[in-house]
Amino acid sequence: MQDKTLTCSDCGREFTFTASEQEFFASKGFSSPSRCPDCRAIRKAQRANSSYGGGYGGERQMYPAVCAQCGKETEVPFQPRGDRPVYCSDCYRAQQGGSSRGGYGGSRDRDRRSSRY
Repeated sequence: MQDKTLTCSDCGREFTFTASEQEFFASKGFSSPSRCPDCRAIRKAQRANSSYGGGYGGERQMYPAVCAQCGKETEVPFQPRGDRPVYCSDCYRAQQGGSSRGGYGGSRDRDRRSSRY
């Protein structure tokens, strides 16, 4: 395998894709890079500095809701639909038995799991 000269899709500069890099990329099932090492590093740093969504969405949108258990006003990271209960973080943790698995309220899932045993 020989070194290849590629052109960066971000800055337009040429960079060398070495034979050893080609072997590594092939062993991982990756395609050839489209960005030079400098632009890859910049993009990686931008993703790392993002607060949510891996650099794609910026701030996570929060929606107002009222906890179905205690009545406290809260914010949730999804649009409540009204067909399922929404809980504040304290009541949600209590509903989940202390675990934080994500989701609406989970009582239906918990009932379904317990009926399998």
